[in-house]
Formats: sequence, C-alpha cells, structure tokens
Amino acid sequence: MIASNIFLVGPMGAGKSTVGKQLAKSLGRDFYDSDKEIEKRTGVSIAWIFEMEGEAGFRLRERKVIDELTELKNIVLATGGGAVLAEENRRALRARGYVVYLSASVEQLLRRTNKDKNRPLLQTGQPEDRVTGLMAERAPLYKDVADIELRTGDQSIQYVVSGLIRQLESLDQ
Repeated sequence: MIASNIFLVGPMGAGKSTVGKQLAKSLGRDFYDSDKEIEKRTGVSIAWIFEMEGEAGFRLRERKVIDELTELKNIVLATGGGAVLAEENRRALRARGYVVYLSASVEQLLRRTNKDKNRPLLQTGQPEDRVTGLMAERAPLYKDVADIELRTGDQSIQYVVSGLIRQLESLDQ
C-alpha cells in the first residue's frame, strides 16, 4: 500500500487529470485538480483570472491552493502545468508526498490540447513554438521535483495507472 500523497506534475495535455482521476479511483483516494479547485473557489475560469489578474495573479492563487491541498492526507493531486515555477510549490510537493512527472512529446501535447480554448498560454498564433518554449523552461523543474518520471503516449489509461502504482509501491519498500 502506498503510504504517501501522490502529486502529478507535467505540461498541459500530459494527462495529469485523466491519470489522476483513475489513479485515485484505483487507490480509493480523493482526487483534486488544483486548477479546478481555483475555479471552484473563485467562481470564474482560469482564462478569466489570467485576463483580469495576469499570470502573476493566477500564480499567487495557485500557490495558496497547492499549499492547502498538499496538507491533506491520502490524496491524488493534479497540478497545473506551471505549478513547478514557484519554489514554494516545489518545496511543498517534495515534502508532502510522492511527485510523479507525466511527460509527453510536443506533438502529443499539441494534439491533446488543440481544441481546448481554456488554456490561456496556448491562445497564440504559434502554439507549437509556445509549447516547445514552455517545455524548455519547465522540463528541468519537473525532473528536479519528481520521484518518478512516466512518459504518457498512446497506451491506455489503465495500463499507465497500473504501471504507475507498481512504481509508487516500490518507493515505499
């Protein structure tokens, strides 16, 4: 049995929410998504927060929510793609659970996010350049904070989750 919280980090479109929900179900744990939690608490979309408060305003809200959620016990948490940018978030994630970095190719990320209008950082004429730039900036932070790195591709969610559970159990040994 996995004794710790499980926190998923990685770029938008890597599968954090999808894998997180299934992982939580498989382990009988509560699932949280930091972006959804921010929307629930504010009553507005992430895109609206970005528009009205800018990225800095959003990141401030994100730090507060991640600090609160990581204090809970026996949860699976999917973080936003940029959560690792703040040192406070990386510190809380490292100290309060196992961190899993879900990675994917730029092509897969673009394919999974191309129809989603609720991703303010991708509302640009050059989404491929934007994703490539974000990955160059954030991949070292994802790797630094992670206990496990798992590449998501075209495998089934159940395959990914069962493999992830095996890796998490080995961390407890």
